[in-house]
Amino acid sequence: MVAAAKLRRAQEAAEAARPYAERMGAVLANLAVAFEGRDDAPKLMSGTGNDQVHLLVVATAERGLCGGFNTNIAKLARDKARSLLAEGKTIKILCVGKKGHDALKRELGQYVIKTVDLRSVKSVGFSNADEIGKEILSMYDSGEFDVCTLFYSTFKSVIAQEPTAQQLIPTQIETSDASAGEGSQSVYEYEPDETEILSDLLPRNISVQVFRALLENAASEQGARMSAMDNATRNAGEMIDKLTISYNRQRQAQITTELIEIISGAEAL
Repeated sequence: MVAAAKLRRAQEAAEAARPYAERMGAVLANLAVAFEGRDDAPKLMSGTGNDQVHLLVVATAERGLCGGFNTNIAKLARDKARSLLAEGKTIKILCVGKKGHDALKRELGQYVIKTVDLRSVKSVGFSNADEIGKEILSMYDSGEFDVCTLFYSTFKSVIAQEPTAQQLIPTQIETSDASAGEGSQSVYEYEPDETEILSDLLPRNISVQVFRALLENAASEQGARMSAMDNATRNAGEMIDKLTISYNRQRQAQITTELIEIISGAEAL
């Protein structure tokens, strides 16, 4: 019941963030068309030219009792880490949420560089995501990694949450969608120029995508917790019914045995 009360607010927040994040991607796609094949493309878009060091940002919940929500995200990140290590790549893991660290520390604990604790945050805001985004950008500017991938759970419904891996850096932009969309023949003039606009939008896009992931996680967590508690209640009810039947049978057998003993004693006298 508690999860059901929280689910509506979390779901509304996640659904409200989707159009903004998608529109941000569409704007970046339109701007990126001008940089196709150019050497002066922003570093966040073109990358470092290498893919040796990978940063895995694993966003999970701070608490358990929500079914396979945390486990599924950690499994997706673990599979990606194993694949990269098998290819000889170097990995670094940034955990957002206590449960992600708990799930990964046994096998991949040596690669965890930091865990962001949001237990004191009652309602996740953009400021929380912006801090994580700025930390990722700071690490990228310092040359600490080449590729960054974000792991979270996309909210589909109360009974369906989809573990998702999204590459943040270099920014993946579907220019084909922008060029194929309505008004693709339109000519845009930008003021200031594309380079200056992208220098502001690309870093902001990192925080926007992290914020969206946190909101999707919040809704997915409450949906998974609601389903898990409903299943636990149903299982507990079934267990009580089975134990009640077993208790009644044993009680009946004990009464029958006592009656037989009394009757046998009376006949012996």
